[in-house]
Amino acid sequence: MPMLFLAARFACGRLMAACALMAVCAAARAASAPSTPAVDPANLDLHNLKAEPADYLGRKAERMTVMDPQKEAGLAMLRGTDFQDGTIEADIALKITTPPGVRMPGFVGLAFRVKPDASAYDIVYLRPRNALADDQAMRNHAVQYCAEPDYGWYRLRREWPLVYEGWADIAPETWIHMRIDVAGRTARVFLNGSAKPSLVVDGLKGSSLHGGVGLWGYAGEESYFSNVRITPSSPQPVKNGSDPAGVWAVLYWSDAGPVQGTLKLTRDGGKVTGAGSGGLGDDKPGSGAWGAGEVELSVGGGWPHDGRDGAPGPVTAFLEGWVDDASAKGRMRVAGRADGQWVAQRQGQ
Repeated sequence: MPMLFLAARFACGRLMAACALMAVCAAARAASAPSTPAVDPANLDLHNLKAEPADYLGRKAERMTVMDPQKEAGLAMLRGTDFQDGTIEADIALKITTPPGVRMPGFVGLAFRVKPDASAYDIVYLRPRNALADDQAMRNHAVQYCAEPDYGWYRLRREWPLVYEGWADIAPETWIHMRIDVAGRTARVFLNGSAKPSLVVDGLKGSSLHGGVGLWGYAGEESYFSNVRITPSSPQPVKNGSDPAGVWAVLYWSDAGPVQGTLKLTRDGGKVTGAGSGGLGDDKPGSGAWGAGEVELSVGGGWPHDGRDGAPGPVTAFLEGWVDDASAKGRMRVAGRADGQWVAQRQGQ
């Protein structure tokens, strides 16, 4: 009962804090500076892309094509941008030029928080032809978030299926209005003026909290960009580098019910070790990695006999997320049993 009361009070506090933070964010965005004018197509730093003015589907645009197909993708950075939080939007279209008979879903998107040398960035890109597929699994791969170079689509899809991608009503050779709202470690992707996001990324995995904005294209196609706009907002108070060491009260909501407990963690450089206690057992060893505030951890345990779904037996829980001073949050899955989100509050060192 004490642990249940602690979890309930902790969850309530987190909810109130989240509501307050949303209100502050909305007020800051409303008071932010006016949006920048449409970006001059000549004001681009090109990385494996050729850019040229074009008229496409009734509007003036910038056509992007990849210079070296062996490198697959290219990036056109908008000079002078240093973006942290706010809104990025553009009209995007693509024409697939890959020969018939070769599967090509099409790839086009917007990158943000790009390092000056374009070596790392967060990105949301579209696969318009996938949205038209009869295979439902392929349809679910129409909108994709990645953080290059460490968290590409393949790794994210294998480790966290369906969390970083989704379906949207889009198609090749049509204009698609894309808007990305970024606030702290969260991004929401809106397409074609919808008031509801097509993708919500709660826990951006990029290593930088600010950087440039870029237009992203792929080999075997022509990518078109028009009406690019960047509207900054007041940055949220998050920072990289918080240490996971200490005792944490953890609350986990999943599709198989809630799990609560504690984590006792120590850190030695980039290595994290410790033990978990709670709904999956007591003093179960765990280990993982830490870098710049992001933590990845696996903890052993046992699926409870009174679990709502699944037979009892040994399990492994996987957590990933960010530590921000005395709080933390992220994704968690119990392999083969459950998937959901977790939040944690530091109880002591």
